[in-house]
Parts: sequence; structure tokens; C-alpha cells
Amino acid sequence: QVQLVESGGGLVQAGGSLRVSCVASGRTFNWLDIGWFRQAPGKEREFVAAISWSSDATYYADSVKGRFTISRDNAKNTVYLQLNSLTPEDTAVYYCAVHTMSGSYYTATEYGYWGQGTQVTVSS
Repeated sequence: QVQLVESGGGLVQAGGSLRVSCVASGRTFNWLDIGWFRQAPGKEREFVAAISWSSDATYYADSVKGRFTISRDNAKNTVYLQLNSLTPEDTAVYYCAVHTMSGSYYTATEYGYWGQGTQVTVSS
């Protein structure tokens, strides 16, 4: 079992930045690939970014590439998502999850152990 807790969300103006964090407990974090997803009201959950356990591979949705950066600190059992140049379209609940299956990093069904999410709201 692993538990994930997200934090760092909030209200920010368009063009601003936030850093959200995902802290894991309950299992050896160092060997886990982690992904970030987001879900806006009335929309399906969508992939944002993912990072391999060793940080040697990262993956991004086209909509956030060049604006968001995923990173991790295994000593702190934490994965970060730096959100820059935010727009109102980035408003959503952001979730982290463990990539538990062997398939695509871009697909939510390949993930388990979801956190409770953190709200990011971008005002225009």
C-alpha cells in the first residue's frame, strides 16, 4: 500500500506560478513512477506529467509542455510539479498517482493509489 497527499494548490492570477507537491508514504517510494493528472469541472481527468523512479524519464501533455516541470526528491518521498505561465484553462483539481501498470504513462487507468487532490484556480 502507498498513500499520496497533494498540497500547494491555491488561487493565482493568469501568468503566475505555483508549485504543487505529492508526498508518499507506506511503501518504498524510490522505485515508484509517479504521474500528475488534473480534472476540471465537467471534464474528464487528463494527464499532465509523469516521472520515472530514477528521474531519467519525464513525460508531459502537449498542453503543458514548456510551462510545467515535474521533478522528484526521493530522500523526501516527494514529487513536485512546477506550474508556470498559468492560464484560466489550467484551473482544475490536480492529482498525483502511482504508475502501477505496464502501459502508457498518459492513461489514467494505468495508475493506482490516487491522492485526494489539490485545487488550482487561475483567475483572468
